[in-house]
Amino acid sequence: MSTQTDREPAGDDTAPPVATVRVGVVDDEPMARAFVSRILASAPDIEVVAEAADGAGALELVRTQSLNVLLLDLRMPGMDGIDTLRELRRSPHPPAVVVLTTFHADEAVATALNLGATGFLLKHTDPDELVRAVRVASRGGSVLDPSLTRELMGHLATHHLDRLGAAAEVARLSNRLRDVLRLIGAGRSNAEIAEDLRLSESTVRGYVSEILAATGCANRVTAAVLAQRAGLLD
Repeated sequence: MSTQTDREPAGDDTAPPVATVRVGVVDDEPMARAFVSRILASAPDIEVVAEAADGAGALELVRTQSLNVLLLDLRMPGMDGIDTLRELRRSPHPPAVVVLTTFHADEAVATALNLGATGFLLKHTDPDELVRAVRVASRGGSVLDPSLTRELMGHLATHHLDRLGAAAEVARLSNRLRDVLRLIGAGRSNAEIAEDLRLSESTVRGYVSEILAATGCANRVTAAVLAQRAGLLD
């Protein structure tokens, strides 16, 4: 893969954040868990706290561990990823959830994003991109493989828009809101947007809420898809 929506701040984009990112890995295949955990453990700023084989185990991890990011497979026996996300919505402080799957964009992925997943990566994502995605998700940024954006756009219930339709939707926003939406599309967190635009973080949070309300996007990931589809990142 060449590029990704999860760009990091300007400067040395390989530099890790200061704090250690605590991660949980949930997949029903032991080899898949071991592979992902080994990749993440190679990063000095990431700690794989625990693993689980199904959704019930994932909920137990969230209850008992202080996680920043949860990598979650969608298709698992018993409680699958979708049901897990529904339960996590009841948690007062859920971790950022990145869906990791072998399947391309489909209704299940769209549902996962609408339920609050921070992003979506294929399991064959390059190791460096997986590490980068975990870092970005831990900062509150969106993680979405651009090669899947067009497919995913067609499945998102909130926006069945072609490129011109997305551009028209975005054109209704003020210049300031478009600036914020562009940075959401680039995977920036609220803190990074505030720094880029020289605003307070609370002001940015207000702008993000305005954007979601004005466009009907379910969350910042679907807003990022809209920004990409409208050409704001071109």
